[in-house]
Amino acid sequence: MLEAFGLSDQGCVRANNEDYFIADESAGIFVLADGMGGERAGECASRLSAEMIYHYLLEISEAPDSSDLCIIERGFRAVNTAVCQAAEGNPELQGMGTTLVVARVVEGDQLQVGSVGDSRAYLVSGRLLNLLTQDQTWVEEIGVALNLTDEELRQHPMKHVLTMAMGTAQELRVHLSVAQMKVGDQVLLSSDGLHGVVASDVLHNILNSEVPVKEKCRLLVDAAKQQGGPDNVTVVLVNRL
Repeated sequence: MLEAFGLSDQGCVRANNEDYFIADESAGIFVLADGMGGERAGECASRLSAEMIYHYLLEISEAPDSSDLCIIERGFRAVNTAVCQAAEGNPELQGMGTTLVVARVVEGDQLQVGSVGDSRAYLVSGRLLNLLTQDQTWVEEIGVALNLTDEELRQHPMKHVLTMAMGTAQELRVHLSVAQMKVGDQVLLSSDGLHGVVASDVLHNILNSEVPVKEKCRLLVDAAKQQGGPDNVTVVLVNRL
């Protein structure tokens, strides 16, 4: 059995919230998207992507091959095409895009994760915090290869630049991973408004605290806002009971 809760906050600086999430514990499907673009374009991209991948996974759950990992990748590619087409058909939406991370539990304990961009999925198992996604950013894919120091990467003007996002190009690289989710394990989905400003040891301590899932989400969002809340911050937390 799964218990889940999600929380999204505008943060302390941004004028609007371009994050969007879905948490369906009964279906075992959890989605988080962090939009980008002018005016309300980012909000449109994140909502469209999250809703479309959610309904795709929900509808295909009855198919014979519904538990195959490739199902997630196919869904991402369909969503990417839809976001590109939506932007092409509306001048106000041109340039919009979004990150997208999806986690679903199939066959009772198999956790499948797909991601594009820099929104993350973590698994907390045995009190250890394990990152299940890879950031598709200039820092991770180019900066690290240049052997820049951690301090240089933190200060670099390209540190927030994505190398991949939904709706920005027809070519798409989807990162996929699989893990076992045992009883007592937790899965955290987060936008970079959380993991981009809150240290991993703080995340670890909150996630391993003896408080309900709902309160852990509030503590995570508060931790980001205590660091200045420079971006929208969204968390989805899932616990296997």
